[in-house]
Amino acid sequence: MPLVVPFRTCSPRVASCARRRSQTNSQGNSVKIFNRVLERWRSGRSSHADQTNAAEPTPGPGAGDAHLAGARDVLTDLLDDPNVPEGLRRELEPEFGEVRRLLEKIEHAQVHIAVFGRVSVGKSALLNALLGQARFSVSALHGETRSAGYASWTEVRDGAVVLIDTPGINEVGGEAREALAREVAGRSDLVMFVIDGDLTDTEFRALKSIVEQARPVLVVLNKIDHYPGEERLALRAAVVDRLRPLVRPEDVIEAAAHPAPRVYVERDAQGIARESTRRPAASMDALRERLWEILERDGKSLAALNASLFAGELSDRVARRIVEVRREAGDRIINGWALGKGVAVALNPVPVADLVAAAVADGSLVVHLSRLYGLPMTRGEAGTLVRTIAAQMAVLMGASWVVHLVASLLKAGTGGLSTVLTAGAQGAVAYYTTTVVGRAAQRYLADGRSWGEGGAKQVVRRILDETDRDALIADARKRILGKL
Repeated sequence: MPLVVPFRTCSPRVASCARRRSQTNSQGNSVKIFNRVLERWRSGRSSHADQTNAAEPTPGPGAGDAHLAGARDVLTDLLDDPNVPEGLRRELEPEFGEVRRLLEKIEHAQVHIAVFGRVSVGKSALLNALLGQARFSVSALHGETRSAGYASWTEVRDGAVVLIDTPGINEVGGEAREALAREVAGRSDLVMFVIDGDLTDTEFRALKSIVEQARPVLVVLNKIDHYPGEERLALRAAVVDRLRPLVRPEDVIEAAAHPAPRVYVERDAQGIARESTRRPAASMDALRERLWEILERDGKSLAALNASLFAGELSDRVARRIVEVRREAGDRIINGWALGKGVAVALNPVPVADLVAAAVADGSLVVHLSRLYGLPMTRGEAGTLVRTIAAQMAVLMGASWVVHLVASLLKAGTGGLSTVLTAGAQGAVAYYTTTVVGRAAQRYLADGRSWGEGGAKQVVRRILDETDRDALIADARKRILGKL
């Protein structure tokens, strides 16, 4: 029976992600799979939508190689994407280093299997039993494993399977080691979640977290030799029942990696009874056979899935940072342009009623913003966009709002007797209108030159609602007067 995993989708290019997404709608999309790998993977799949860990792959001949090729493509695209700014690439160098590591892993067709679970459930012993040798430390000391350990399982696929030991997840004072364990599990192709009894709440939450990361999971009920026949059956039934929404019954495997010593009574040739204490052989056949089945059928595809998940996660992170960097740079451009416009209007006052019409001259600002977002616009296109925004401002605020606003500003300042105050008021309003135009254009460009479902009116309304007009105008007036 093939292992099952869930899927979510993402676009393959970081730049296109950043163009189409605002910062808001890019949140919560951190774990996704690129469409190319997803389409190849789905070519032979049937899904069980009612289960979180349920989408059963039935790949045809050579499907694993096709999945690896798809994963290699998306990783290479991400690594070589010229649209990622160099500064951002340096900031995320550890993540891009992981991309290079995954590419090397794919070249060698490696599959990484990690154990995960509480301290002292027998994770290290389980790996040793699979390997047939003591490669990982097994000790009575609570929480002996303090870092991730690696060993090749040469019994399978010419050593291309790597077994990974991790620290326990509930050791007192071991928060850093627990974080390491979660990170390693989150980067592995397959996770063996090891328990030694009914699940604790901590274990259930940890398992749920791994499944939600779209990680394929086997639950290994270790130390099964500690339970007599009926108790053993009842325990397995309880575990299966509790995990039913997350893990299928056939993916709950019993094992005894390091059985407790037993006392044996044997009679010698003379019939004399002698007692001896020794440890029984490990009981690993069910787990070993399940792993072989998974690796033979889905090993390469699981490696491709894992690589694509990481690439999708990094792509989303890069896309969000690109949006943030562009927004910050755009804000600086808008603020500088608005101040320049405000000072110009203050030095050369225009009729008050023409201030909204003067906003149409902000087309050059929009041209600059469009270049920043990698979506260059002509001056004609920018002018059309500004007129659209200005028209929505007039609809939402009333055609005469500028006249009333300037009048109120003058009333608040020595009865309007000062030409400087009059100029400052007009300049502040020009600053405000340019800021609103710039922010609306910024939203339009951040969403890939689209107003979205609500259209321009909804975007402009949102900008107006989010902007503290009085505070912005007061600050603008102060800055403009400081320049005069």
